[in-house]
Amino acid sequence: MIDLHTHTIFSDGELIPSELVRRAEVCGYRAIALTDHVDSSNIESVVSKVVRAARDLNSHQRVRVIPGVEITHVPVDMYKYLVEEARRLGANIVVVHGETLVEPVLPGTNRAAIEAQVDILAHPGLISEEDLILAKEKGVTLEITARKGHSLTNGHVAKEALRIGVPLTLNTDSHSPSDLIDRQMAEKILLGAGIPLDKIKGIFLHAEWLVNKAISSR
Repeated sequence: MIDLHTHTIFSDGELIPSELVRRAEVCGYRAIALTDHVDSSNIESVVSKVVRAARDLNSHQRVRVIPGVEITHVPVDMYKYLVEEARRLGANIVVVHGETLVEPVLPGTNRAAIEAQVDILAHPGLISEEDLILAKEKGVTLEITARKGHSLTNGHVAKEALRIGVPLTLNTDSHSPSDLIDRQMAEKILLGAGIPLDKIKGIFLHAEWLVNKAISSR
């Protein structure tokens, strides 16, 4: 199991990084990204804390811990700057909080995130065909999510991403211990999104690729 979208007490998660990583290890995780919510007000403090936590935990844990961020609810013209700033500060996975149906995300967020070449566009809702095509061109990965509410459009995201050829990854968007899942549940969620069984292995392999890319960018 690889999970590239989780939260700790550095934003609205319930656990400190060490406990989140330990619980993930028990669930069979091999890699996890700590991607707390940021905007311009807290990006420096959050990234510095996550980078330090990942460094310390990687020296003791078998689970690979990747420092990251989730840029959330910011004006659409700020994404390019904040994505670049997050990477400059040491975030090796940059996620953007996409246009989920269950929150008032600004219209145009999906497009702005893709144009900024974010690593993962999380829960992108009823993403348009034009944005899907651009995501393919820019190499942006779309998320199939285990998170309640955000998962309402998993079927749309999966169907259209597979049709157009946009890469997918499965993440939990964990905020609490009960949000973590094992590989078996991850496979069920992908099947439930309408992804054919013969495509599921490729999604997990793509997660491996994202981890390797993140490690090499350090």
